[in-house]
Amino acid sequence: MASSAAEAAGRVADDHDGWASDGEVDMEMEAGGEAHGRDAGRRDGGADEEDDAYSLVTRVSDTSAAEARAGKDIQGIPWEGLNITRQDYRKARLEQYKNYENFPQSGELMDKLCKQVEPSSKYYEFHHNTRSVKPSILHFQLRNLLWATSKHDVYFMSESTVGHWSSLSHKLSTVLDFSGHIAPAEKHPGSLLEGFSGVQVSTLAVNEGLLVAGGFQGELICKGLADCNVKFCTRTTLSDNAITNAIDIHRSTSGSLCITVSNNDCGVREYDMERFQLLNHFRYNWPVNHTSVSPDRKLLAVVGDDRDALLVDSRNGKITSTLVGHLDYSFATAWHPDGRTFATGNQDKTCRVWDMRNLSTSLAVLRGNIGAIRCIRYSSDGRFLVFSEPADFVHVYSVAADYKKRQEIDFFGEVSGITLSPDDESLFVGVCDRVYASLMQYRMAHAFNYLDSYV
Repeated sequence: MASSAAEAAGRVADDHDGWASDGEVDMEMEAGGEAHGRDAGRRDGGADEEDDAYSLVTRVSDTSAAEARAGKDIQGIPWEGLNITRQDYRKARLEQYKNYENFPQSGELMDKLCKQVEPSSKYYEFHHNTRSVKPSILHFQLRNLLWATSKHDVYFMSESTVGHWSSLSHKLSTVLDFSGHIAPAEKHPGSLLEGFSGVQVSTLAVNEGLLVAGGFQGELICKGLADCNVKFCTRTTLSDNAITNAIDIHRSTSGSLCITVSNNDCGVREYDMERFQLLNHFRYNWPVNHTSVSPDRKLLAVVGDDRDALLVDSRNGKITSTLVGHLDYSFATAWHPDGRTFATGNQDKTCRVWDMRNLSTSLAVLRGNIGAIRCIRYSSDGRFLVFSEPADFVHVYSVAADYKKRQEIDFFGEVSGITLSPDDESLFVGVCDRVYASLMQYRMAHAFNYLDSYV
């Protein structure tokens, strides 16, 4: 993966400029005639018309389920005032979006080898889109920046802050601000009491009442959701290649609260979050981009800057199986609650599902539309597998249908993260964009779901 903050930030800027040039600015161009931005191409007294066009495109407006059913665009994009239809713009995006690959043509090759499942199902229904929430991304390959702790409560990164959104009260609040100085209020062995300044957050995890943020320089900052102050700060490594790529919060076999941290220095570290002590440090041959702990706590699924994925013993880090099939680097893993299957997401534009009973080949190969699979979630009841691409698409697959039925959620913008509420009732999608940044909420479809209720 990108090994420095500057390189990653540059890639994010490039990605957003790419989206802007064939996204938001194109919409402005279509609305304004010749403008390639708000201030471009103004001549012959046309400023008023173009101001009106820009105001039309950028007007902040939430969208409810009722409004969407009545025909309003779920993101509030005013297609009726633009000289391009949504269908034509989608076609252009599919043709023009450039997937990031470490192995050239890996995605195109998988497109030829893997047939896409037709989106014929609807498991989650659009419920609400709020543009008050403005998710952001700092590292273009790391998209675990959105977490739900209930069907109403969501935590997300927005620039230098961790924010909280309540879909019940529609209130927004700041949980942690990294723009200044962060220091722990409690004293624990190994904690850096002096704290950190100006942390650039690369990844986030929220679960079990704990919020943990990871930084570009190997920082870990831990805060209890019920606490006002930070509990613990540490630096996992002094390596120059120190990006914290992913954090998994889980319970150990004894029931104690732990985190497993994946790092660009090729390390996987496990911390006891009740004593704030390092328990294990496993080293591999390549930067580790994501690790997840199996439901029985015995195995780790480990992926990184290698085509192959690993299963390792959680007690000693020894490799138990090597999983062959992907054509590029992987950035996402997730376990089915039954512990028999798990999934890996790769820059070859596929999500592979593996069965513990036969690891010689993948159980299913699920294709994306335009880019890498950067975030994967299984529903807690095991009925659905959800994964997101870098932009525009989230896919929901039926596990009961052997991954042969899927729902496709289609929008425009980079994805900061996806998250299911613990009861699986809500699916949230963070959309990062200069104009249409928002938080989209979907609700599980029920047979008699005829009321739009916040309860």
